Amino acid sequence: MNFNKKNVVITGGTTGIGLATAKAFIKAGANVWITGRKADNLQKAANQINSANLKTVLADTADMNGIAALVKAITDNGAPLDVLFLNAGIAKFTPIEQTTEADFDAQFNTNVKGHYFTLQKLIPHLANGAAVVFTSSTVATATNIGTSVYSATKGALNKIAQIAANELADRKIRVNIVSPGPVDTPALDYVLPTDAKPHLAAATSMKRLGAPDEIAKTVLFLASDDASFITGAELVADGGYLTYAMK
Repeated sequence: MNFNKKNVVITGGTTGIGLATAKAFIKAGANVWITGRKADNLQKAANQINSANLKTVLADTADMNGIAALVKAITDNGAPLDVLFLNAGIAKFTPIEQTTEADFDAQFNTNVKGHYFTLQKLIPHLANGAAVVFTSSTVATATNIGTSVYSATKGALNKIAQIAANELADRKIRVNIVSPGPVDTPALDYVLPTDAKPHLAAATSMKRLGAPDEIAKTVLFLASDDASFITGAELVADGGYLTYAMK
């Protein structure tokens, strides 16, 4: 797909799906901004991508000041955005009885509040006909033990995205959702013990974990003209995780 000279913002672009998607957009000719909460992670991502078309923004989009820093970077550039990929996210899996208020707030601030207000503040900077993609998850539908807060954040994102698709339709801005299943990322390593990965892979029809670049390809499709009649939709890329669970 060709994104030559298109302007793309990716929140949470330093590792995993976000980094893979940044690489894919750069390869397709786009100018890309990625956000990250840590300067060293941003530098590592920049070193990996190694392109003059990449710009990094030190910003925690869970915080309104971080969102303001991103908006300033886009405003200073002056060009309208063609793609906004709302991807930043965190997870902590604990049973309801053991979930703390701090863990609840952290996940909702990053996964819901951050996406909501990043979209709100960047709407004036979106070109007519732009594409917005939210990273959700199959957990928005699944009912896995220990994922109550994380699942709730993704369910909230789905509804926000669907309503945004209607609200922005008059500007021909399309808003869609990509819902990955289990993907082999650093985030997965953080929330699950290593020995859990084979069990998670076995829970998919394809008997493997997804790769970040597979999700990146899905994002590029939703952002491209090939998806010109798709909005308000959820594209599940889970290797058959949900369908296998229903066997």
